[in-house]
Amino acid sequence: MIKIGVIGCGFIGSQICFAIDSGAVPAELFGIFDFSDEKANAVLKQLKNASPQRKTPEELIDSCDLIVECASQDAVLKYALSAAEKGVDIMILSVGALQNPDFYSLLKETAAASNSKIYIPSGAIAGTDGLKSAAIAGLSSVSVTTRKPISGLIGSPYLLENNIALEKITEPTLIFEGAAADAVLAFPKNVNVCATISLCGLGFEKTTVRIIADPTVTENIHELEVCGDFGKMKMIIENKPSPQNPKTSYLAALSAVSTLKRITDPVQIGV
Repeated sequence: MIKIGVIGCGFIGSQICFAIDSGAVPAELFGIFDFSDEKANAVLKQLKNASPQRKTPEELIDSCDLIVECASQDAVLKYALSAAEKGVDIMILSVGALQNPDFYSLLKETAAASNSKIYIPSGAIAGTDGLKSAAIAGLSSVSVTTRKPISGLIGSPYLLENNIALEKITEPTLIFEGAAADAVLAFPKNVNVCATISLCGLGFEKTTVRIIADPTVTENIHELEVCGDFGKMKMIIENKPSPQNPKTSYLAALSAVSTLKRITDPVQIGV
C-alpha cells in the first residue's frame, strides 16, 4: 500500500484526504501540509483514521511514495524537483507552473533519472484522452474558452494589473484572449485546465485561451475546440464550483481522486 502525502488542504486537498481515509482510494494517508494551520487542523479533525499528522513538505517527501500537490504554482516550483530527485512520485494540480519550459524539462529529466512518475489529472475538463490521441497525427489549432461567474475571478493578478473592476461587469465580457502561457500566469488559480490542454496538445504558446467574465452564470464553463488531421473535436463542460471555493470546479477534485484510484488500480482503462 503506497504512502501518500498531501500538500495543500483546500477543497481539492481535503477531498483527496477524505477519499483515502474512507478507503475509496486504497492507500495510506501518511501526512498533510498547509501553510494555514486552520485548514490543516480542520481536515485532520474530520478524518476517521487518527494516524495522519501535520508534516513539513520535506518530511512528506522523505517518507512518502507519492506527493499530491494541490496548493499553488509556487508549491510546484518549490517541492516538485525535490520529490523527483528522491524518486518520489508527484501528482500536480497547479499545472500552470509547468508553463516554464526550462523547469518542465528539468522536472521530466529528473523524474526519468530517478524512475519517478509525474501525474497530471485531467482536472475540470474532459477530452484529454482524445486530444492526446489526435496529437499523434498532428494538430492545426487548439483553443479553450472559459466562462466564469464573477465570484470565480476575484483577486486574479491580471484584473488587478489592468484595473478591471469586476463589480462593474453587468453582461458577459471577454476579459482576456491570448496564449495559454500568458493565461496561466495572469489567472494562476483559474485556468489550470488550459495548462493541461497545452501539455496534451500544441503547447503553451500555440494554445489559444479566451476568458469571459459572466455575471449571468453560476457554473465554470469550459469549451474546448480542436482541429487537426484526425478531424475536429468540440466539447463543452459546465462545472459546478466547489462549495468552499468558487475558483475551483468540483470536477477538478473528483478528477484528482479518480487519478489516485487509477494509480492504485491494477486495471487501466482508456488512454
